[in-house]
Amino acid sequence: MVDTTVLETDLNQFNKRLNTFPFEPRLYINRGMLYFKLGRLIDSLKDFNKAEELNPQLTPYLWQRGLTYYYLDKYAKAARQFELNLSIHSQDIENTLWFFLCIAQLEDINSATDCLLTVKNDIRPYMYHIYQVFAGRYNVDVLNNLNGDCDRHHLFYANFYAGLYYEAQKEKEKSLSSISKAVSYEIDDYMWYVACTHQSLRNF
Repeated sequence: MVDTTVLETDLNQFNKRLNTFPFEPRLYINRGMLYFKLGRLIDSLKDFNKAEELNPQLTPYLWQRGLTYYYLDKYAKAARQFELNLSIHSQDIENTLWFFLCIAQLEDINSATDCLLTVKNDIRPYMYHIYQVFAGRYNVDVLNNLNGDCDRHHLFYANFYAGLYYEAQKEKEKSLSSISKAVSYEIDDYMWYVACTHQSLRNF
């Protein structure tokens, strides 16, 4: 699970730096990410908004804010954020999947599938399999049945997105199982913290 002691230490360092450089957008983005890792979503959103206020050109790049919106149940705003990011990174599978997840919450999974953009160029092979599940071409069991030959990143992402896909289908118990398994594959990656936050907020 998340080591909050380390995160709180990092947060104190960012607070000190922002006292010295209160107009540096990147510091607000980094602190916003730390707040998210700590489950402080309102504070996270405030920092991402502050970064945008200081530099409006950052707006399409604030994919992290999209995640914060999602977990605040602000699905329309989250969808808009991921849509903006896709306007500059049209081949980003993860932003495409998160847009899908927002539409599934706002409407239903069929509407989300209809909105799924075609993406071909992600350099991570495992993201191809995840994308195929969301596109309805592979059964989600493909992600759940990976063996130990895969590395931890592969296993984490496969189980995390399987859990998110189950959530989009309103299958809570299956989502619970996959997200819990994903969290067990701890990796040094922001998305691992997203999985932990998901687990905490969904009362898993």
